[in-house]
Amino acid sequence: MTQRTLHGTNRKQKRKSGFRARMRTKNGRLVIKARRSKGRHRLSV
Repeated sequence: MTQRTLHGTNRKQKRKSGFRARMRTKNGRLVIKARRSKGRHRLSV
């Protein structure tokens, strides 16, 4: 069976776009704030 083309790793995903990664920077906090105000069910990965 052939492999699917793109695989991600959970560790990279969390480090890049997890909640704690977002809270680490000012712009990341703005992202969380925007998603909260929009009423997103999931704020981050």
